[in-house]
Amino acid sequence: MTDTAGPAPRSETRPAPAEGLRAHSAALRSHAERLRRAAGDLRWQGPGGDAFRAEVESLAERCATAAGGFDLAAAQLACPGSREGARGRRRRTG
Repeated sequence: MTDTAGPAPRSETRPAPAEGLRAHSAALRSHAERLRRAAGDLRWQGPGGDAFRAEVESLAERCATAAGGFDLAAAQLACPGSREGARGRRRRTG
């Protein structure tokens, strides 16, 4: 017979949602930085190396863009009444 009760509850406390989003944003920005630094240190020359560096830069940019999205979401959670947080949820009157 197997135990189907599920995992035991975690003893540590979880960060607030906005804090968690900010942590993910910081991690993504760190990854983007490391990718850019590694691509800059690459000694591979020629068209193949240039194409690889361009692909790594594209990936780093996507990480930075995602980090910005997490920052925006964290700001909206921190200030739910802000203009960005209320976008699309306002009701028309009259």
